[in-house]
Amino acid sequence: MSLLNVARTVTRTRVAPRLNAAALSLAARGVHTLPALDYPHDALEPHISGQIMKLHHEGHHKAYVTGLNTAEEAFSKASTPKEKINLIPALKFNGGGHINHSLFWKNLAPVSQGGGELVKGPLKDALEADFGSVDAFKSRMNSTTAAIQGSGWGWLGYNPQTKKLEVVTTANQDPLLSHAPIIGIDIWEHAFYLQYHNVKAKYLDAIWNVINFKEAERRYVEAAKK
Repeated sequence: MSLLNVARTVTRTRVAPRLNAAALSLAARGVHTLPALDYPHDALEPHISGQIMKLHHEGHHKAYVTGLNTAEEAFSKASTPKEKINLIPALKFNGGGHINHSLFWKNLAPVSQGGGELVKGPLKDALEADFGSVDAFKSRMNSTTAAIQGSGWGWLGYNPQTKKLEVVTTANQDPLLSHAPIIGIDIWEHAFYLQYHNVKAKYLDAIWNVINFKEAERRYVEAAKK
């Protein structure tokens, strides 16, 4: 499966109604576009500032989209195996960045829209079964993610072999391939530094207030069916 198809399958990017005709034309030609957010940039305040969200979404994620389109176009024109191999790092980095961030935005929701609220249901039951309690899960997720050296992502993933929820990490912009991603937390400095500086723990504590557990449960239920 091509990276284009992987990105389409994993991110399930929806074309927002407000996208203009030019963007729709790009999508029709298979060109990746920046997905619209389901909420304003400042809707996650005070937990994640509007300044961070705008820079993160319109700056960093847009750069991954541009880099992925450039790399895929170059790959399609490459005439030798060496040329194609040389492009793999760019495809992996930018493709992973696009996949991860498309998932990350769906991971989040304003408090007014249920952000941070985990109600009784399949996901809560699974977290309690696999980690002992929801608080124990959050503690494991935070400590594991904070321990990442350099940049990367902390994940709650569903292991299709063990049929359990597990906390895992990926480096840089590597997408999670070993598990079905349920919740992903971006621990690159651009995700928190303007607000929390070098104190990762405060960012990790704060983000639970805007985690979209409804979306996480939807992913969990879908993954557990397979």
